[in-house]
Order: sequence, then structure tokens, then C-alpha cells
Amino acid sequence: MAVALRRSPRRSMLLIVFCLSLASLAQTQSQTAAPTQSQPLPQTQAQPQGSSAVPASPVTPATLPPSGPSGNSTPAPSDGAQAPSSQDSGVFVFKKRVEEVILHATVVDEQRHLVPNLDRSTFSVFESGVRQTVTSFHRDDVPVAMGIVIDNSGSMREKRDKVNEAVLNLIRQSNPEDEIFVVNFNQDGYLDQDFTSDLNLLRGALQRVSMQGSTALYDAIVASSVHLKNNPRLDNKVLLVITDGRDNASRETLQEARLRLQQQNGPTLYAIGLLGDGLEPADRQVLAALADSTGGAAFFPSDLNQLDLISRTIGHDIRSRYTIGYKSSNARQGSEYRPIQVQAQAPGYHQLTVRTRKGYYPGESVH
Repeated sequence: MAVALRRSPRRSMLLIVFCLSLASLAQTQSQTAAPTQSQPLPQTQAQPQGSSAVPASPVTPATLPPSGPSGNSTPAPSDGAQAPSSQDSGVFVFKKRVEEVILHATVVDEQRHLVPNLDRSTFSVFESGVRQTVTSFHRDDVPVAMGIVIDNSGSMREKRDKVNEAVLNLIRQSNPEDEIFVVNFNQDGYLDQDFTSDLNLLRGALQRVSMQGSTALYDAIVASSVHLKNNPRLDNKVLLVITDGRDNASRETLQEARLRLQQQNGPTLYAIGLLGDGLEPADRQVLAALADSTGGAAFFPSDLNQLDLISRTIGHDIRSRYTIGYKSSNARQGSEYRPIQVQAQAPGYHQLTVRTRKGYYPGESVH
């Protein structure tokens, strides 16, 4: 890793070692100010609560620091607290509401066209088969905290220019209040740009590439999900992951990545799998299943020239989502998975399909 840093002395990056533990998250969330560089944490054994499927293993983890807008360090509020009032300048600045489940939903008709003009009474929300009372509803262009996570391994060498162009087109569609960070990853990951709305900074981060090494995809997803969680201002969170190969270097497992994405109010995942020798049908199924579980979507272009259309589709999808909140009627304090189903019925539409997360693990059941 020292070699990688010496090769790029001007890179302002944070090395992400992607394996989390109870001790690491507790330390990260209790800091009063973010460190200027990722700090290695003591060797621990970690296993998410409520899941025996993820094996524990000794690691030396380090997490991304909590950040506020434009990379400025801001401690995340504790559970039950509200986000700082100085940041509460607009109607779409969400308060910290631990007890409320927030869903971001996209609705399409039978022709798969987006339907952006439905009202609150259109939707019915069920958790574990029990109908829930909707407590908040928006159908506006809500600002997004977005992580752009791009495969930087050797097989991406001939693809990266097209990828960067498509990502920049997506960023140009953004709400001016969106906050975006960029992670380039191979067997290690680098936070090459923390949360910002500055297009020039994001362009520079996309161009900091090495094109070598293997692919630690699950590590990148886990650590980037945690970094999104540590943005206390925006409740609408998205991950865009672009890769052309299977995971072959992660410390984390597929189960851990899935659990992290399925946490309460976790991010929506959009995935782009670039077809080639490294991405087998089973790998495409993994990306599609991860995205589908969060209410996102996966795309597998046969030609790099399709990337621009895909990026516009993702941008339009993000900008057309409904935000639905409810307080779960399930008062039990367990950490078991809670499936969610959202239905929509409206005059003039024979059948509407709602794409949102399929369920969640309540509270902080993964550390």
C-alpha cells in the first residue's frame, strides 16, 4: 500500500480497508471531529448481530471518517438527535428520525414508463404483511448523498474514459444540493474525493486512476455504505457501482455487503456491470440481486457507447423518486429482517409497479 501512495504523492485520498466491527463503528461515530487520514483500528473479530451466515475473522479495520457537505468534517448526530440546525436551511434537509422508516420509491406503468405525478393516497405500505400508516410523503426532487464507486483494476484500462464521461454526465444532471464522493478501488479502495457538489473536484477524482490490481468489490460496497451513513444531512442516499469483474480480493463477504445495504434507511444501489471475460452470468445475478433488494437497478451494456444512455436513465430515475416514511407498528426490539411491500393504485393505470427496498434490518444490526 505504501507503494501505491508513493506512486501518486499528490493524491488526496484516504485508504479504505473494508472490514467493519462493532468497535470501529463505535469509535467512528463518537469522534467529535473527523481525522485528516483514516486511522487503523485494533485487530478485532466482528460478526453482525442477527446473522450467523457471515463468518467472523480477525482483521485490522479502518473506516472512512464521518463527513459533512463538501468534505468538511462534521460529527454524525447520536441516535435520537437532530441534525445541526445551521444546516436546516431548506425544506428537504431531513432531521434524524431513528424511529421512522424512509423508503425511496420509483413507480412505472405497464410500458415501464416512469409515473412521477401520484399523490400520497395512491400508496399502501406493508411491513411483514401488516399495513403501515404513512407519516411523511414527498414527490419532489430531493437532494441526494451519492457515492460513485468505480472498479480501478487492470481490466478497466480500455473502458475508463467512457465510464468517466458517463459518470460526469450523471453528475451534471444532479440537484445543486446533491453531495457526491468518489471511490476508486482495486484490491484496495481510495476515497479520491469526499462529499462535494463541485464538478471540477469530482472530475479530478475520476481521473485519478492506476488501472492495476484485483477487485475487492464487496469491501468497496461495505465501506462506501458506511461513509454514506455518516453524512448526517441528507437522508436520500445512493450508491452507483461500476465494475467489469467478479470480486476476488475482498475481506468482506457477499453476505456482509447484502446486510450492510439492507440496514434501515440504507442506500439505493445502482450497478453497471461491463460485460467481458471477468463478469460471468453468476456475477451479473449477484449485482442484479443486490440492486433489486434496495430498490435500485442493474445494467449490463453490451457496448460501452450505451453507458451515456444508462447514466441518463439512472439520473432520471433518481430525480423521479417518491419519498415515503412510516413508523413501524412492530414494537419488538429484535434484529430480524422485516420484509416490505409497497403497492400503488391510481385511476387511469391498469397496473403500477413500485420499485423500492424489499425490507430492512431494524436499528444498528450490522457493525
